[in-house]
Amino acid sequence: MSVRIKNSSFEIANMIVKAGTKATGELPLVKLVTGNQISIPLYIFNGSEPGPVLWISAAIHGDEVAGVEIIRQVMEKINPKKLCGTLITVPIVNVHGFLNKERYLPDRRDLNRSFPGSPKGSLAARIAHLFMTEIVSRCDMGIDLHTGSNNRSNYPQIRSDLDNPETRRLCEVFGAPVMLHSKIRDGSLRGAASEKGKKVLLYEGGEANRFNYEAIRYAVNGIMRILTDQGMTTYFTDPVESPCLESRNSSWLRAKKSGIAILGSELGESVYKGQTLGIIHDSLGKGLGRIIAHSTGLIIGRNMQSLVNQGDAIYHIAEV
Repeated sequence: MSVRIKNSSFEIANMIVKAGTKATGELPLVKLVTGNQISIPLYIFNGSEPGPVLWISAAIHGDEVAGVEIIRQVMEKINPKKLCGTLITVPIVNVHGFLNKERYLPDRRDLNRSFPGSPKGSLAARIAHLFMTEIVSRCDMGIDLHTGSNNRSNYPQIRSDLDNPETRRLCEVFGAPVMLHSKIRDGSLRGAASEKGKKVLLYEGGEANRFNYEAIRYAVNGIMRILTDQGMTTYFTDPVESPCLESRNSSWLRAKKSGIAILGSELGESVYKGQTLGIIHDSLGKGLGRIIAHSTGLIIGRNMQSLVNQGDAIYHIAEV
């Protein structure tokens, strides 16, 4: 007969979460100009048996609200009494931006270019340092949730280092339609956490300030597959719908003229070099030119605006 090993209590943010229980907490940030305290909300699930410690974060960009819903749906599926290890969910990292429905912090800094941060730096640097100290340092692995920005929508995709065999395997387990080999950007959470030896998957899907339920579904199923793969849960997940396409090169197709864009191709559509994807005309209906694919591949990003300026990004095409 196998002997069950009981998990230990988990300490975080002045809380002690006993094995087999869940708890809500917060990481105090700073006070608003009104004097009110502002904090990062946390939801901790400490399993009854030992195992990996994993974090899921969302809304590092304050307008990327879809991640909040993804985490809510994941939390509904987690029973700490049947969990091995610990799951830390952080649905809103950039609380200031979230409250204002804005991508950036009040000083216009991008939080995801401010890691690993500093305890005495800018507001962004202080939040990044707090997240690294209180969350990343306690975890073995993380999943960071994002959407498109600036009126763009992204096809469900997972981004990570595909040259690392284990990370590549995890991308395939996640099961998004596309996995992109993505270089680490200076100041990003993924970059700072990777330097600390943590495995990090970055998910992109949908657009800012809106719910794309297909992108949410892919993310929820992908996260549950990862938790199952890591031995944290035996939750049944839908099988991967199709093989995950790999891309090592992608680029944006940009408008050559300013005007009103009529876009005829959608996210997830395969296109070939030279294919007409849309047209641009002026306000009186005069044609100004066609939008022509500059490479063969899959559309993984799309501008959702009809009015475009010369140089605006229109389609993000990944070579697969």
